[in-house]
Amino acid sequence: MDVRWMGVEPSKLGSPYAAFTLLLGVWSAQGLEMSVGKIPFLEAVNGSTVMLPCTYASCIGIKDLYFNWQYNDNGTMQKVCDAVIPTEDVVPIVNIFKERVEFIGKNHKNNISILLWNITFEDGGLYTCFGRNPKEKNKNHSAVFHLIVVDELRVVDNTLTILIASAVGGVIGFLMAFMLIKNFTLFVLAKLEEKNKECLVSSSGIDNTENGLSRSKADSKPTPKKK
Repeated sequence: MDVRWMGVEPSKLGSPYAAFTLLLGVWSAQGLEMSVGKIPFLEAVNGSTVMLPCTYASCIGIKDLYFNWQYNDNGTMQKVCDAVIPTEDVVPIVNIFKERVEFIGKNHKNNISILLWNITFEDGGLYTCFGRNPKEKNKNHSAVFHLIVVDELRVVDNTLTILIASAVGGVIGFLMAFMLIKNFTLFVLAKLEEKNKECLVSSSGIDNTENGLSRSKADSKPTPKKK
Protein backbone atom coordinates (compact mmCIF):
# COMPACT_ATOMS: atom_id res chain seq x y z
CA MET A 1 0.00 0.00 0.00
CA ASP A 2 1.45 3.29 -1.05
CA VAL A 3 1.39 6.16 1.38
CA ARG A 4 1.10 9.60 -0.14
CA TRP A 5 2.00 12.78 1.76
CA MET A 6 -0.32 15.55 0.91
CA GLY A 7 1.32 18.96 1.17
CA VAL A 8 -0.15 22.40 0.92
CA GLU A 9 1.72 25.07 -0.93
CA PRO A 10 2.24 28.28 1.05
CA SER A 11 0.70 30.29 -1.78
CA LYS A 12 -2.55 28.31 -1.41
CA LEU A 13 -2.86 29.08 2.26
CA GLY A 14 -4.12 32.51 1.42
CA SER A 15 -4.75 35.47 3.69
CA PRO A 16 -6.01 33.50 6.74
CA TYR A 17 -2.52 32.01 7.19
CA ALA A 18 -0.91 35.45 6.90
CA ALA A 19 -3.46 36.91 9.33
CA PHE A 20 -2.76 34.13 11.83
CA THR A 21 0.97 34.76 11.57
CA LEU A 22 0.43 38.47 12.08
CA LEU A 23 -1.79 37.89 15.12
CA LEU A 24 0.77 35.49 16.57
CA GLY A 25 3.49 38.12 16.17
CA VAL A 26 1.34 40.80 17.80
CA TRP A 27 0.47 38.46 20.68
CA SER A 28 4.16 37.70 21.24
CA ALA A 29 5.09 41.37 21.14
CA GLN A 30 2.46 42.24 23.75
CA GLY A 31 3.38 39.46 26.19
CA LEU A 32 4.61 39.69 29.75
CA GLU A 33 6.77 42.72 30.43
CA MET A 34 8.70 43.63 33.58
CA SER A 35 9.63 47.27 34.14
CA VAL A 36 11.83 49.09 36.67
CA GLY A 37 10.76 52.55 35.50
CA LYS A 38 12.09 55.10 33.06
CA ILE A 39 15.24 55.66 35.16
CA PRO A 40 16.76 52.23 35.86
CA PHE A 41 19.34 53.36 38.40
CA LEU A 42 19.59 55.12 41.75
CA GLU A 43 22.44 56.80 43.62
CA ALA A 44 21.90 56.57 47.39
CA VAL A 45 23.90 57.39 50.51
CA ASN A 46 25.38 54.62 52.62
CA GLY A 47 23.03 53.84 55.54
CA SER A 48 19.87 55.11 53.86
CA THR A 49 16.75 53.13 52.90
CA VAL A 50 15.88 52.77 49.23
CA MET A 51 13.15 51.27 47.10
CA LEU A 52 13.88 49.06 44.11
CA PRO A 53 10.89 49.55 41.78
CA CYS A 54 9.34 46.89 39.57
CA THR A 55 5.95 46.33 37.94
CA TYR A 56 4.63 43.76 35.51
CA ALA A 57 2.15 43.98 32.64
CA SER A 58 0.39 41.40 30.49
CA CYS A 59 -2.17 42.00 27.76
CA ILE A 60 -4.07 38.78 28.56
CA GLY A 61 -3.70 38.81 32.34
CA ILE A 62 -1.82 36.48 34.67
CA LYS A 63 -2.33 33.18 36.42
CA ASP A 64 0.16 31.87 38.99
CA LEU A 65 2.72 34.46 37.91
CA TYR A 66 6.13 33.61 39.34
CA PHE A 67 8.50 36.47 40.11
CA ASN A 68 11.76 36.98 41.93
CA TRP A 69 14.41 39.57 42.68
CA GLN A 70 18.05 38.58 42.19
CA TYR A 71 21.29 40.33 43.06
CA ASN A 72 24.37 40.04 40.86
CA ASP A 73 27.21 39.39 43.30
CA ASN A 74 30.31 39.56 41.10
CA GLY A 75 28.74 37.35 38.47
CA THR A 76 26.89 35.06 40.88
CA MET A 77 23.13 35.57 40.96
CA GLN A 78 21.79 35.52 44.53
CA LYS A 79 18.06 35.30 45.05
CA VAL A 80 16.70 38.15 47.17
CA CYS A 81 13.04 37.12 47.27
CA ASP A 82 10.41 35.26 45.26
CA ALA A 83 6.68 34.48 45.22
CA VAL A 84 3.78 33.23 43.13
CA ILE A 85 0.88 35.57 42.41
CA PRO A 86 -2.33 33.58 41.73
CA THR A 87 -4.23 36.43 40.07
CA GLU A 88 -4.27 40.22 39.87
CA ASP A 89 -4.89 42.18 43.09
CA VAL A 90 -3.98 39.19 45.28
CA VAL A 91 -1.28 39.91 47.86
CA PRO A 92 1.29 37.12 47.47
CA ILE A 93 3.18 35.33 50.23
CA VAL A 94 6.76 36.35 49.58
CA ASN A 95 9.85 34.37 50.56
CA ILE A 96 12.69 36.64 51.71
CA PHE A 97 16.25 35.33 51.37
CA LYS A 98 18.26 38.41 52.28
CA GLU A 99 18.42 40.55 55.40
CA ARG A 100 17.00 44.07 55.50
CA VAL A 101 14.62 43.37 52.61
CA GLU A 102 10.89 44.11 52.67
CA PHE A 103 8.29 43.44 50.00
CA ILE A 104 6.23 46.64 49.71
CA GLY A 105 4.58 46.26 46.30
CA LYS A 106 1.70 44.16 47.69
CA ASN A 107 0.78 43.52 44.02
CA HIS A 108 -1.20 46.76 44.10
CA LYS A 109 -1.57 47.80 40.46
CA ASN A 110 0.92 45.05 39.50
CA ASN A 111 3.57 46.49 41.81
CA ILE A 112 6.22 44.05 43.08
CA SER A 113 8.77 46.57 44.38
CA ILE A 114 11.01 45.87 47.37
CA LEU A 115 12.64 48.00 50.06
CA LEU A 116 16.25 47.78 51.22
CA TRP A 117 16.85 49.02 54.75
CA ASN A 118 20.12 50.61 55.92
CA ILE A 119 22.02 49.89 52.75
CA THR A 120 25.77 49.31 52.78
CA PHE A 121 28.41 49.47 50.07
CA GLU A 122 28.05 45.71 49.64
CA ASP A 123 24.41 46.25 48.59
CA GLY A 124 25.45 48.27 45.55
CA GLY A 125 25.20 46.60 42.17
CA LEU A 126 22.71 45.17 39.69
CA TYR A 127 19.31 43.82 40.77
CA THR A 128 17.15 41.83 38.36
CA CYS A 129 13.36 41.69 38.54
CA PHE A 130 12.24 38.48 36.82
CA GLY A 131 8.75 37.22 35.97
CA ARG A 132 7.22 34.14 34.31
CA ASN A 133 3.55 33.83 33.35
CA PRO A 134 2.11 30.29 32.86
CA LYS A 135 -0.97 31.84 31.23
CA GLU A 136 1.28 32.90 28.35
CA LYS A 137 2.90 29.47 27.97
CA ASN A 138 5.50 30.37 30.62
CA LYS A 139 6.63 33.45 28.75
CA ASN A 140 9.23 35.25 30.87
CA HIS A 141 10.83 38.66 30.97
CA SER A 142 13.22 40.55 33.22
CA ALA A 143 14.42 44.09 33.93
CA VAL A 144 17.62 45.27 35.60
CA PHE A 145 17.98 48.06 38.19
CA HIS A 146 21.37 49.52 39.17
CA LEU A 147 21.87 50.64 42.78
CA ILE A 148 24.89 52.89 43.42
CA VAL A 149 25.92 53.39 47.06
CA VAL A 150 28.06 56.47 47.87
CA ASP A 151 29.47 58.25 50.93
CA GLU A 152 27.57 61.41 50.12
CA LEU A 153 25.58 62.73 47.23
CA ARG A 154 27.51 64.83 44.80
CA VAL A 155 26.68 68.52 44.66
CA VAL A 156 25.84 69.38 41.10
CA ASP A 157 27.53 72.54 39.87
CA ASN A 158 24.85 74.57 38.14
CA THR A 159 27.11 77.53 37.31
CA LEU A 160 27.31 76.69 33.62
CA THR A 161 23.57 76.08 33.45
CA ILE A 162 22.88 79.41 35.15
CA LEU A 163 25.25 81.22 32.77
CA ILE A 164 23.63 79.65 29.73
CA ALA A 165 20.15 80.44 31.04
CA SER A 166 21.19 84.04 31.77
CA ALA A 167 22.69 84.43 28.31
CA VAL A 168 19.58 83.03 26.64
CA GLY A 169 17.38 85.25 28.80
CA GLY A 170 19.50 88.29 27.90
CA VAL A 171 19.26 87.55 24.19
CA ILE A 172 15.49 87.07 24.43
CA GLY A 173 15.15 90.33 26.39
CA PHE A 174 17.27 92.18 23.83
CA LEU A 175 15.17 90.86 20.96
CA MET A 176 11.96 91.85 22.73
CA ALA A 177 13.30 95.37 23.41
CA PHE A 178 14.46 95.65 19.79
CA MET A 179 11.05 94.65 18.49
CA LEU A 180 9.30 97.12 20.80
CA ILE A 181 11.59 99.96 19.69
CA LYS A 182 11.15 98.98 16.04
CA ASN A 183 7.37 98.90 16.29
CA PHE A 184 7.31 102.23 18.17
CA THR A 185 9.56 103.84 15.54
CA LEU A 186 7.38 102.55 12.71
CA PHE A 187 4.31 103.85 14.52
CA VAL A 188 5.83 107.34 14.93
CA LEU A 189 6.98 107.45 11.29
CA ALA A 190 3.51 106.41 10.13
CA LYS A 191 1.92 109.18 12.19
CA LEU A 192 4.39 111.76 10.84
CA GLU A 193 3.75 110.63 7.28
CA GLU A 194 0.02 110.85 7.85
CA LYS A 195 0.39 114.36 9.29
CA ASN A 196 2.53 115.44 6.32
CA LYS A 197 -0.13 114.21 3.91
CA GLU A 198 -2.77 116.21 5.79
CA CYS A 199 -0.57 119.33 5.56
CA LEU A 200 -0.08 118.85 1.82
CA VAL A 201 -3.80 118.45 1.28
CA SER A 202 -4.53 121.59 3.32
CA SER A 203 -1.88 123.63 1.47
CA SER A 204 -3.24 122.47 -1.87
CA GLY A 205 -6.72 123.52 -0.84
CA ILE A 206 -5.56 126.97 0.25
CA ASP A 207 -3.69 127.51 -3.03
CA ASN A 208 -6.71 126.51 -5.07
CA THR A 209 -8.89 128.90 -3.08
CA GLU A 210 -6.51 131.82 -3.59
CA ASN A 211 -6.24 131.14 -7.31
CA GLY A 212 -10.00 131.03 -7.58
CA LEU A 213 -10.38 134.36 -5.80
CA SER A 214 -7.82 136.07 -8.01
CA ARG A 215 -9.51 134.81 -11.13
CA SER A 216 -12.88 136.03 -9.86
CA LYS A 217 -11.51 139.52 -9.26
CA ALA A 218 -10.02 139.62 -12.71
CA ASP A 219 -13.27 138.58 -14.29
CA SER A 220 -15.30 141.15 -12.32
CA LYS A 221 -13.45 144.23 -13.73
CA PRO A 222 -15.78 146.41 -15.90
CA THR A 223 -15.20 146.41 -19.63
CA PRO A 224 -14.07 149.86 -20.88
CA LYS A 225 -16.52 151.70 -23.16
CA LYS A 226 -15.61 152.40 -26.74
CA LYS A 227 -15.42 156.05 -27.74
